[in-house]
Amino acid sequence: MNWNEKNKYKIAILDLNDGFENQGMRCLRDITKKWSEENDYSITVEEFNVREKHEVPGTDFDIYISSGGPGSPLDSKETEWEKHYFKWLQKIEKWNNDESNFQKKHVFFICHSFQLVCRHYNVANVNKRKSTSFGVFPIHLMQDGSEETVFEGLQNPFYAVDSRDYQVTAPDHEKIREMGGKILALEKERPHVPFERAIMAMRFNNYFIGTQFHPEADACGMTLHLLKEDKKKIVIENHGEEKWKSMIEHLNDPDKIVLTYNHVLPNFLNHAVSNLVAA
Repeated sequence: MNWNEKNKYKIAILDLNDGFENQGMRCLRDITKKWSEENDYSITVEEFNVREKHEVPGTDFDIYISSGGPGSPLDSKETEWEKHYFKWLQKIEKWNNDESNFQKKHVFFICHSFQLVCRHYNVANVNKRKSTSFGVFPIHLMQDGSEETVFEGLQNPFYAVDSRDYQVTAPDHEKIREMGGKILALEKERPHVPFERAIMAMRFNNYFIGTQFHPEADACGMTLHLLKEDKKKIVIENHGEEKWKSMIEHLNDPDKIVLTYNHVLPNFLNHAVSNLVAA
């Protein structure tokens, strides 16, 4: 960031959707635009098509958001795009570890990105779920999550959109502590099944944080999306009509998705900017 350009910030969005149609990128554009207007910030947002075009940003951005995406976070090992992605990550780490760089780079990892980074740091197991998790579910904050700036203003539990075939479980607590990380949230309790609850949010260090749920999901846009006949048909065929109805109901509950949308990523952006200003 140019020291002489007060309230001007550059944001990079790393698109991991591999060219598939999705609502996530639209939501990220809307969130950053709304946040900048509410705070009277001038922002430049640039998107990078990581998986299709092997695009990654440089270190000249102030804030980074890495999106969710389809497919397996395991099958991409040693692919060219993933090599570029982790080289970018290492550059951001190197920047942040350099004491002469007072303004640190803050990164938010969403779902697929979160799973990739957990695998990269080897802080937990990343594996395929027995069945797809799809819907609006409660997210339970741990003690560290209750004290986390990004989750300020949310209830415990709070609700979020979950859409994944993979999961992060069995954390290596010692390695996470050595990194300066903290487990922030777990998935809903499932006493009727003998499976470990997945990690739904983690702070990797002072500057990297991620969620396995989708904090960018907006109620209005997702409702309109699910009301389209073709999308409605797909959800009902794959998950049943009751799941579709519950999604519509939860999306329109002002105490659920709306709260998450209005707090998590805006809180992250506010925290990142406050650190830039302090530096």
